[in-house]
Amino acid sequence: MNSSTDARAAGPHRDLRRERLLQAVRSTLADPAGGPARRETLAATVDDWLVEVWRDARPPSTGVALVAVGSHARRDAGPASDLDLVLLHDGKSLGRSGVPVLAERLWYPVWDSGLRLDHSVRTVDTCREISRHDLAAALGLLDLRVVAGDAALGLRTREVLREQWRSGARSRLDEIAASLAERSRLHGELAYLLEGDLKEARGGLRDVVDLHALVASWLADSPHGEMDRATTTLLDVRDALHAVAGRSGERLLLAEQDAVAVALGIPDADTLLTRVASAARTVSHSLDLTLRRARGSTTRRRGLRRQKPRLRPLERGLVEHVGAVVLSSAAAPVSDPTISVRAAAAAAAHGLPLSPVTATHLARTSVPLPVPWPQQATEALVRLLGAGEALAGVWETLDQAGLATTWIPEWAGVRNRPQRTAVHRHTVDRHLVQTCIEATALLDRVSRPDLLLVTALLHDIGKLPGAMDHCGVGAPIAHRVATRLGFPAADAAVVERMVREHLTLVELATRRDPDDPRTVDALVAAVGGREDLLDLLRALTEADARAAGPAAWTPWRRRLVDDLVERARADLHGVEPTGPSPLTATEEELVRDVRAAGEPRVEVSTLDGVQTVTLVAPDRPGLFADAAGLLASQGLGVRSALVRTVDGVAVDTWSVHAGTTVADAPVLRTGLVRLADGDLSVLDRLARREAAWRPGRSGVDPAGPRVVVLSGASADATVIEVRAVDRPGLLHALGATLRDLGVDVRSAHVATHGGRAVDVLYLTEAGSAVGQGRLSAARTGAVVGALMAAAGWEPAA
Repeated sequence: MNSSTDARAAGPHRDLRRERLLQAVRSTLADPAGGPARRETLAATVDDWLVEVWRDARPPSTGVALVAVGSHARRDAGPASDLDLVLLHDGKSLGRSGVPVLAERLWYPVWDSGLRLDHSVRTVDTCREISRHDLAAALGLLDLRVVAGDAALGLRTREVLREQWRSGARSRLDEIAASLAERSRLHGELAYLLEGDLKEARGGLRDVVDLHALVASWLADSPHGEMDRATTTLLDVRDALHAVAGRSGERLLLAEQDAVAVALGIPDADTLLTRVASAARTVSHSLDLTLRRARGSTTRRRGLRRQKPRLRPLERGLVEHVGAVVLSSAAAPVSDPTISVRAAAAAAAHGLPLSPVTATHLARTSVPLPVPWPQQATEALVRLLGAGEALAGVWETLDQAGLATTWIPEWAGVRNRPQRTAVHRHTVDRHLVQTCIEATALLDRVSRPDLLLVTALLHDIGKLPGAMDHCGVGAPIAHRVATRLGFPAADAAVVERMVREHLTLVELATRRDPDDPRTVDALVAAVGGREDLLDLLRALTEADARAAGPAAWTPWRRRLVDDLVERARADLHGVEPTGPSPLTATEEELVRDVRAAGEPRVEVSTLDGVQTVTLVAPDRPGLFADAAGLLASQGLGVRSALVRTVDGVAVDTWSVHAGTTVADAPVLRTGLVRLADGDLSVLDRLARREAAWRPGRSGVDPAGPRVVVLSGASADATVIEVRAVDRPGLLHALGATLRDLGVDVRSAHVATHGGRAVDVLYLTEAGSAVGQGRLSAARTGAVVGALMAAAGWEPAA
């Protein structure tokens, strides 16, 4: 119950009873970890106070009642939950004028108390009418509970509404399913969100209400055990959130998660999110199961003989029954160790759910699979992983039944584990399943689809608590799992290599210069000089990125990845050289124009959603910084930059974000001319953007920027990586710093994720000959310190 004060609190209803109520609410805010007993105490306290308010209002003795709906009716309201009350009357006892008078006497004391009130006045008939046309209202009214007044009227109304719900529930199942789908679309799945809504997101408290409504329809039984514990977990977290945030609302924001964890006695925010994810998955799974049972239920008429269930054979020991895969009468789980894997594969292949009852039965009774797995089980697992979208639901059933961790005990380490990055949309385990789903569209691009699928399932298996290098941690784990699953030693070694290198391709493509031979050498080494593994890594990279989310696989990123893969393929075939790309015909024409006129030329093109700004100008110190500043002043974010000089003419290619802003070539050309003449007012707009910029939550960096020298990344340039909070003028500031130090930028490779910039700069001494421009150790140290300052580092006093 929200206990914020109100301007009316100084009115005539401010009395000792109100103060006792507010003190009770405050005590729940101080002790959010009390659980069900605390919520029951809060409900009883509010009920007692409402009874006193009812008596003060002097209502008739019959024909009218004060009833609660929603969370207070269920006696599970939180410290800041709304109070949902209905003034229920029979339409006769109060008379036409008496209804608003009594309502005013009831609502004003509640408002004056500072509680958040959702109120209405209804008769039995209006309750029935609303329930027929408003699903949310119908579900809320099922929990109707009499607080004060005519108990018989309230109980009769509740029974009428429940009977109406039972008689029409079958026709409303599609409406419930549509509501679930819409809520999932709007609010996402609570189990996989970093800042989920504990009430509205899929798997949240609203789903609990829907499940109870299905049970109240008598179309399905109530799931207990895990479901009850999951509901308690979500309610406890909701209560702690209300307590520490001091507000209503159920969105679990990042900034409040540590405090919520402390209030509940949980070690840290990650553990909190893991528990929320587990509870949400249980709620979502239980609701789906209950809805499926409700849809599959049948009513039998008197006099009709009971018909035998219709069973459709699928494969040995497995049949379809009521739209789900179950065991046949001939199945023998105690003697067939492969049946659990075959059942899952059959369900996914036929697009059917695996019966949760069957999955639980198999987890408890089937004989363990031998180590290594027999070929039949291995092949069934590969079929399951390659089933596409059907894999998600089947794997969820396996996970809830405990079969996933029976097959792969290492799965427990990543189960429900949150990922605190702006790129990832899923927990680690769900991301692994989604990567398999995304990989199915790429199976024809590789020579070993089975290895692609298994590697997709295991590529992040090393994301364990405290693991700094999940690729290195996960590689031997993946080898061990692949061996246990029945893959021969050579195949297990490929899985291990792919897990260890699964980030190598995308990091080289987006953070290294593809024109530098060492970039290609690094990729060739990562795949062991094998073209089949190059194809495998390319497919895994795309599947991994697509599974992470739309921000991780863009046309720009795909183009960089494919370009580097083709360079590596050429190297594997002995095609030389892999050096700098030659100038295009357009670039050569621009170079001739610049030499003739002595002034810059700028062209803008767009391909696959990425704008390319080609800037050709007489070379001079600071050109990189000026170009970066001009682009930033136009609101364009730089993705990458390739800087080349041809006989005194700079040929710079910039890839920039292509959103609603379009690069203006004439403006850029004019700006470059003015900057070359010393007119710094061109960058005034950038200065204003910098002054107005404020970092978002994901941009906060208490540790400050990092500047690292990437040894061995290039033979003829010093490569430095800058990691810092992104801001409009960051790249300009870095370029200006290098200009002042007399250092040239040969190429720049920029990436931004969740407010964090990762800029990789290939640096050479100004005016140095090709291949002789690497910075000395002393110069490198000076450059690192200057870049730290430019990136925003402030030394401690």
